[in-house]
Amino acid sequence: MRIVCISDTHGLHAQLRLPDGDLLVCTGDFSRRGRRAEVVEFNRWLGTLPHRHKVIIAGNHDFLLEEDSSARSLFDHAIYLQDSECQIEGIRIYGSPWQPRFFDWAFNLDRGEPLRRVWAQIPSGIDLLLTHGPPHGVLDVTSRGLRVGCEELSRALLRIRPRAHVFGHIHESYGQLQRDGIHYVNASSCNLQYQPIHPPIVIDL
Repeated sequence: MRIVCISDTHGLHAQLRLPDGDLLVCTGDFSRRGRRAEVVEFNRWLGTLPHRHKVIIAGNHDFLLEEDSSARSLFDHAIYLQDSECQIEGIRIYGSPWQPRFFDWAFNLDRGEPLRRVWAQIPSGIDLLLTHGPPHGVLDVTSRGLRVGCEELSRALLRIRPRAHVFGHIHESYGQLQRDGIHYVNASSCNLQYQPIHPPIVIDL
């Protein structure tokens, strides 16, 4: 399966040039402030794309999805995952929007036990893991040189062992790497200046 990965488009998704693929995934921050109109427009855009399957999660900018669970029904052109799993053509996919607390944005949890409980829900045998934020030590370096990924997520990955883990959140650490049998992708589409200049990343599972 050819998977096209994007994240952190911040309402500028229409400016992206998307390659062909079987599955499009977006790991959150598709809006600027998570307003209903932004969610509706993003869903409309998804409906114009040729990819057979689309799976998305929310991020810390996508407030509506945290504040109103009924907003999930606005997506009829993609599968929306929130601490949940789907299976597409034999590929098990799990998605979760949470990340370590970052000011007063959406889907924030304190480091330590609150995040450990979230990651403990992820079953073993997942092929593709989608989270908004990175694990600690993997494509998580800020412009100030700080590693801000989630330590509890790093520990959970030792158990889950997905074939691929896609995330965003830290725009300036866009890229991909292979480590310990896991293909990690930071698919942030925007750079630190919120310009959508990072090309979508394509992986094959």
